[in-house]
Amino acid sequence: MQTLGLADTNERTDSRLKSLFWPSVQSGADVDYLGAQGYWVCTFIAVSSFGFSLLQGKPVLGVALGLFFYVGGIGVRERDLFAAAIVFTFYAIDTLISVTFLAVSSPWGMIVFRVFVTALLLSNIRATWIASKWRTDSEEAALPPRLGETWSDKFADQLPAKVWPKARIAYYIFGVCVLTLVSIGLAGMLANVVIRHGG
Repeated sequence: MQTLGLADTNERTDSRLKSLFWPSVQSGADVDYLGAQGYWVCTFIAVSSFGFSLLQGKPVLGVALGLFFYVGGIGVRERDLFAAAIVFTFYAIDTLISVTFLAVSSPWGMIVFRVFVTALLLSNIRATWIASKWRTDSEEAALPPRLGETWSDKFADQLPAKVWPKARIAYYIFGVCVLTLVSIGLAGMLANVVIRHGG
């Protein structure tokens, strides 16, 4: 491995905790790691959103949210700043609604969890922005090869590279539609609050 130059390129420069909340890029391995980290965060949110929607008896919403977050994670893996920003924006608005309107009925542990995940998604934006500007001019800056030996490699390394070029434009349109619907819903909720307190 060292003779091929692969051992040094796979070493991250940040600790796991720092890379989650305040990532930096010093090498191609950092760029690759942050993309994979963002992918797995979005995949976790996709699966949990799908599961919670199913438990609430809303399978169509669950599929829509699952696709929104999962394909957004694919975009994050491929260093797409729009995908990182739209996933964060949706989740932040949803968390804000939960904290504002559902604080009485939601368990506080769930609200703390949502704020934690929102912070992770904000960190994803920073990591994706830094990674998207990364130039591979030098030997140390070269991205490590994407592996395909394990299931994890196939999902986090191979699948995003194949899916994102084909799904990118459709995801942009889908993401804007989702955010528009969320904004309309939020405006309606705020209007109801104003009407109740005003009348």
